[in-house]
Amino acid sequence: MYWRSLLAAAAVVPAVDAATLRFSCSQLVVDRLDPLVNPGALPSPHLHQIVGGNAFNASMDPQVHDLPTTATCTSCTPIEDFSNYWTATLFFRARNGTLHRVNTFGNELGYTGASGGQTVYYLSSGKVTAFKPGFRMTVGDPKFRTAAELQAKYKYMDFTCLQTSMTRTGQTLNFPNNPCPAGIMVSIRFPTCWDGKNTDSPDHQSHVAYPNGNACPASHPVTVPQVFYETYWDTRPFNNKAEWPADGSQPFVWSFGDKTGYGIHGDYVFGWKGDALQRAMDQNCNSDLFNNNINCNTLKTQTLAAANKCTIPRKVDENLDGWLNTLPGDMPIM
Repeated sequence: MYWRSLLAAAAVVPAVDAATLRFSCSQLVVDRLDPLVNPGALPSPHLHQIVGGNAFNASMDPQVHDLPTTATCTSCTPIEDFSNYWTATLFFRARNGTLHRVNTFGNELGYTGASGGQTVYYLSSGKVTAFKPGFRMTVGDPKFRTAAELQAKYKYMDFTCLQTSMTRTGQTLNFPNNPCPAGIMVSIRFPTCWDGKNTDSPDHQSHVAYPNGNACPASHPVTVPQVFYETYWDTRPFNNKAEWPADGSQPFVWSFGDKTGYGIHGDYVFGWKGDALQRAMDQNCNSDLFNNNINCNTLKTQTLAAANKCTIPRKVDENLDGWLNTLPGDMPIM
């Protein structure tokens, strides 16, 4: 819904104090690490696809691990953004029960040259305060398996069955039930209100909240940019329904074993250098919605080809390619 409003606004002069910073982050690594929920674990229980700065590791303790000074490159096009952004990984489950990892691909609206990864947005509709060093948060709950659970707690997290690269209608809270000719787009939006004190919380969520209408609640009075991911999953090689489950159910499953889609979730660790993000928000920086172009003279950028070169090796040695009998980590499917 918000993306469609962005498309409508693209043809008019941007509103005062409104930023639409949109850029590509190529694949940094696909690995079984989760420094927020399972810090230090090698491996973490389930597989993730990660983008951003190359300082990503298994622990990322903010007291000793400052991303902007530790990272030496970023897979995102703004070169001052060493943040890390990650989600679970998608798998196709064939009729015979075997599983195949689904790759990400570059957003066809400007980022076809990206080596997978995701499109990242920072959005505002008024004055916002950029995140502080060490800030991190998650959104979503991998334990959820019903629409009621998801809708009761979270907003703006959905799937789009792409008929073409321009499809922005027909969003669902669950995995699409039919083949998607141009792949599946997964959208994850984070809350925009912060308590103004804590850069994290025990559940990585309580220090942020959704606004009440257009205003932040008294408990979380500080408005922060909306972080928004679009991840394009290349489900096109798996569109032959003869290979789908015999009962006609949809064949995709998240790497943590969710076959419904309602367990959709995302993780974020802030890592912009200095005041770069605040400058961009203060200048109401906007990006082209159809091309790889950031209209923001305060930010330095790199090409997609340069961003593609920023990768790190997997820390967990396991087979992630070809047909598998179980999900990585032997996660049960349910």
